[in-house]
Amino acid sequence: MAQHEQWGSKLSFILAAAGSAIGLGAIWKFPYVAGSSGGGAFFLVFLLFTFLVGFPLLLAEFVIGRSSQKEAISAYRSIAPRWTFIGRMGVFTAFILLSFYSVIGGWILLYFGATLTGYTMGVENYEQLFGTIISNPWTAVGAQLAFMFLTIIVVAKGVKDGIEKASKWMMPALFILFIVLIARSLTLDGAMEGVKYFLQPDFSRLTSEGVLFALGQSFFSLSLGVSVMVTYSSYLSKKESLVKSATSIVMMNIFITILAGLAIFPAVFSFGFEPEQGPGLLFVVLPSVFAQMPGGVIFFAIFLALFLFATLTSAFSMLEIIVASVAKDSGKEARSKASWWIGLAIFVVGIPAALSFGILGDYKWMDKTIFDLMDYLVSNIMLPVGALLISIFVSWRMPRKTLVEELTDGSSFGKKLLALWVLILKFVVPIVIIIVFLDALGVLDMLFG
Repeated sequence: MAQHEQWGSKLSFILAAAGSAIGLGAIWKFPYVAGSSGGGAFFLVFLLFTFLVGFPLLLAEFVIGRSSQKEAISAYRSIAPRWTFIGRMGVFTAFILLSFYSVIGGWILLYFGATLTGYTMGVENYEQLFGTIISNPWTAVGAQLAFMFLTIIVVAKGVKDGIEKASKWMMPALFILFIVLIARSLTLDGAMEGVKYFLQPDFSRLTSEGVLFALGQSFFSLSLGVSVMVTYSSYLSKKESLVKSATSIVMMNIFITILAGLAIFPAVFSFGFEPEQGPGLLFVVLPSVFAQMPGGVIFFAIFLALFLFATLTSAFSMLEIIVASVAKDSGKEARSKASWWIGLAIFVVGIPAALSFGILGDYKWMDKTIFDLMDYLVSNIMLPVGALLISIFVSWRMPRKTLVEELTDGSSFGKKLLALWVLILKFVVPIVIIIVFLDALGVLDMLFG
């Protein structure tokens, strides 16, 4: 059996883990969900959930992975065999998530290619263009396959030669491109209205569904509840501080979320568009915005490039958790084969999601397309349930000695944080998740009317 791989450095781990967290959640999903849920009000609730729930859970997944030095399924099995189902559920969730996530990745590739050729500029109706692109079965499925190929190629190379190397240049490039885009967005006429909408809370527009979305977003944007971070932290040296690493990743994620808001909302408001566009915000509204901007082709290409980088780094982590669970430490050849077979299986399962905007568009359940159902199932049910189980597992089932060792290795601050962290995982996290669920289902209204 091959030796268990490790990250080359703490920075490599942070960049890869942040890359996993900073993906569609921060750049695609956050702007349109915030746009339809009160802007600044949604952002504040999201921040609250991130610090109160997201950070403790991220640290919990780190503890499971680093203490066991195993991938998701084996990690739970080695600590408490009866709880192995959490790891299995995480792998299944990652499989479903990547199957529809790759559809959006395909859209980005299509738009990136179309922008480089000038095809997206000068179009009169961008909503019609978007509908035409995603409804064409061959185009949608072909682009999804291309995105999965890029993901498979990197993951097949392994942790150090694939994911680490890709993250080392993709993440810095993402930050640089964001700064360039924001500098342009904030200089537009009327840009401050967008900044005000994004940062000034309007709680009158925040619904219980919006609160549920904020909770789901705090999981989605940190890759929590899937045990992805269990697998990534299993490659981390015992010398590194889990508390410092978790803090760095959470702050980077919040920073990128703020950058996304500052890049998108000022531009949207400057040209008189509405932020409540929904999932099509980045594919319908933004091309219209950039088309009216001097040098718009260049800036839209920059935006799509950073969007693609963020999406790929997240896709790497989702495929990695599945591949690591199947190939374990069996060597590079076994990993490569597993990456290709699993990646292609994910592609096949995702085909109905890719076609749900075209030939399968009439197939709906609860007024949701196949794509919408997969997104809702993962973001609002599977991720929160997974997070709930992880919080219970770490705080109630893991040996106290292990928790102390993992939080104090590489950090003197961890011991001071231990009691509060366990208390939050035991009571606060489960209560928050359950209350938000009951409220979203209307149970609290029926009880307290």
